[in-house]
Amino acid sequence: MHVLIINGSPRIKKFSNTDMILEQFTKGMCENGDTFELYEISDKDSWDEIRKAYDKNDNILIALPLYVECIPGLLMEFLETLTPKDGNAKMSFILQSGFSEGVQLRCGEAYLEKLAGHLGCRYGGTLVKGGNFEIRFLDADRRKQATAPYAEMGREFSENGNFDSEKCKAFTGPEILPAPVRLLVGFFFRTVVKKGFEKDAASLGGSRPLDYKPYT
Repeated sequence: MHVLIINGSPRIKKFSNTDMILEQFTKGMCENGDTFELYEISDKDSWDEIRKAYDKNDNILIALPLYVECIPGLLMEFLETLTPKDGNAKMSFILQSGFSEGVQLRCGEAYLEKLAGHLGCRYGGTLVKGGNFEIRFLDADRRKQATAPYAEMGREFSENGNFDSEKCKAFTGPEILPAPVRLLVGFFFRTVVKKGFEKDAASLGGSRPLDYKPYT
């Protein structure tokens, strides 16, 4: 099986959580001899090349982050330039986000199923997983630990050719966190995670408080 993989993240490869996820996913997928070609939407100079690859491949996988229940605008801009297939192609998706609960990603998942049809493709399912915000801020060992489970999903995709298996469905984790956990998570985010965000912001050059409101 050969797969055209499109990383729909607007972040450049170096800072893309989606790319780090794909690194492990493709490692598992290729263990039995499957092959792939990978393109990055963030590189607009490569869009002509991506379109050519899209036109000649009938097994397409688009991996993308979910931004507050919306797919990235840069990916939408690219998708609008594609010519729908003739119905023989298959399109699957990896949908990831920072939100931990599966319910947070279901709106995006429903859209992607429709998107495959709009582009003249059979729907190969969507691998849904949240809780990925911190991946690019982790050290190498913790990052590998966080993304390693995607290798097993790559093996599942290789074996089945889609994301319809029970293992892929279970991979999402809890649909909604239990009430006690939500309270604990809320407290954790207001304290420990807030300090982590402040540290991350400082590492990216931020000098203002996280709740700074310059236009009020």
